[in-house]
Amino acid sequence: METDGRLPTGGTLEKAITAVDQETDGYPVYFMINCAHPTHFHEEIRKGGDWTKRLLGPRANASRISHEELDNASVLDAGDPDELGKSYRALLEILPHACVLGGRCGTDHRHIGAICKACLGQGKAAPAHTAPGLLAPR
Repeated sequence: METDGRLPTGGTLEKAITAVDQETDGYPVYFMINCAHPTHFHEEIRKGGDWTKRLLGPRANASRISHEELDNASVLDAGDPDELGKSYRALLEILPHACVLGGRCGTDHRHIGAICKACLGQGKAAPAHTAPGLLAPR
């Protein structure tokens, strides 16, 4: 996702998830957001809708900068681990069913630790084995 919360095509995440579900009769068990900082997609998810129930987690970049800026950087921007953890916690407020949390570009053990510190024990993220529909037969 780009910094404006849209996909590189200009479309929305809602339209993309809805289209995939329509074309596949809902075959994917769940969707994840990959390679974007939580601040890039938070507002899009906050708008809500049934499609957000299909999102079970982010694997976010550590950096807030755009893909173009990351591609052209001579040094990978590691962002702020604590800020990333707080951003994940804010996502759990609007995606309480999310159960797969991870990191992507620029993240390391500090970021994962900050995500755990911010999110674990908060009564929001369900263990993967109890996520609704995760183990539903196809």
